[in-house]
Amino acid sequence: METVALIVSAGRGRRISGKTPKQYLPLGGETILSKTARAFINHKKIDAVRIVIHPDDQDLYDTATGGLNLLSPVYGGPERQDSVRNGLESLEELSPLNVLIHDSVRPFVSHSLIDRILNMLLDGKGCIPGVPIMDAIKLLDDGKIVKSLERSNIWRVQTPQGFPFDQILAAHRSLIGNNLADDAAVAEAYGLSVVVVQGLLDNEKITNKEDLEKAMQKHSLSLPDIRVGNGYDVHRFSKGDFVTICGIKIPFSFGLEGHSDADVGLHALTDAILGALGKGDIGEYFPSTDEQWRNASSHIFLRHAGEVLSSMNASVQNLDITIICEVPKISPYRDEMKNNICEILSISPSRVNVKGKTNETLGFIGRKEGIAAQATATILIQ
Repeated sequence: METVALIVSAGRGRRISGKTPKQYLPLGGETILSKTARAFINHKKIDAVRIVIHPDDQDLYDTATGGLNLLSPVYGGPERQDSVRNGLESLEELSPLNVLIHDSVRPFVSHSLIDRILNMLLDGKGCIPGVPIMDAIKLLDDGKIVKSLERSNIWRVQTPQGFPFDQILAAHRSLIGNNLADDAAVAEAYGLSVVVVQGLLDNEKITNKEDLEKAMQKHSLSLPDIRVGNGYDVHRFSKGDFVTICGIKIPFSFGLEGHSDADVGLHALTDAILGALGKGDIGEYFPSTDEQWRNASSHIFLRHAGEVLSSMNASVQNLDITIICEVPKISPYRDEMKNNICEILSISPSRVNVKGKTNETLGFIGRKEGIAAQATATILIQ
């Protein structure tokens, strides 16, 4: 195993709420702890995540982390250093190469910061994030200024703090009871080399009500960029012995008239995705005036929409397609249609729904003159 994240959440700080430890307080529809954990769970270079908790918080932990892909928690000790050591000891059986140790109440840690730390660990040194002090620094004695300090070499350090696993475990084992400020201090006291990379101003620790208010405001400004697009297509029946809907050939007494393969399902879906991305419509990319697209398979069009998705660092959250026709019956082919869409876009079947509806014998569809389709695409821009 390459890298494991160890989140320290055994503290009992109740300065914000008299009853609930701050890591279990709500933040944007989840808890501070779950938001912190997801940052590591969703990082492609983190192989596993374990959380160290207080023995009295098991129920709070279970509620906060339900459904998250986590290793079973371990209990902490009386001091933070004891809790970290307990967590490290529990990870030894996994034999990770590196470990990132993080405070549970720093929920705004970013993937880019994690990447910076992991890159430095390639040299076999410890690495911690920090931000330079911008304010003037004074040394005080009983509230009086003794002298002004040079601030150019003074940084505020943050987490996650990354180390070669075997080295930081040995350091913690050798310094039991020292109650040092952080894991970098443990590494320093043990003689390990630790470097500092640029941290994030947003990666602040939540310690009081003012911090929580700032975090809630920050969260509201960082809500996900969700886009929704709609698509519609219609084709009349013509001579033929099959129709193609969502890429699946359905034997039928007629065909569908169109420049390409007249696949109303994939055409509507392609337009829905392009619409959600603000990238025009299918006609801009594959005009019916261009002979190269005559009789073309519509999977080409949908695949292009998928490529536009990737280029914008976007992902599909949900696709919902309704095929509207009196004939042929859609239900026997729905699963094939769904699986074909998933294969073209490389997405999970849980994100796609295909359904068929009649027009209750009304209009041109009710008269069995053609087929229409509507599609809605919900897209997340990263």
